[in-house]
Amino acid sequence: MAWLLVVVAGLLETGFAVCLKLSHGFTRLWPTVAFCVFALGSFGLLTLALKKLDVGPAYAVWTGIGAAGTAIYGMIFLDDLVSVLKIVSISLVIIGVIGLQLSGSAH
Repeated sequence: MAWLLVVVAGLLETGFAVCLKLSHGFTRLWPTVAFCVFALGSFGLLTLALKKLDVGPAYAVWTGIGAAGTAIYGMIFLDDLVSVLKIVSISLVIIGVIGLQLSGSAH
């Protein structure tokens, strides 16, 4: 269950990163509000998960999901540059996240 919280928190991290861009420096109301909701949800779920998980693997999985998700979202919806190197690199992050999740121990 704790790993599920980390995965959802990582997806929410993608949401707050995208909303941060869309807020244009917190000058747009609704993206700013969404940023706050996603950020609070992400940090809150990560905090709950850390009661049961080691901090290193959990934090790495959380940031990896957020980074990979944000990069993928940007390429699909925000016209970010798409390249073979970027796709390979994102794939390596995802492979690392899976490896860390499999290696993470619960208390």
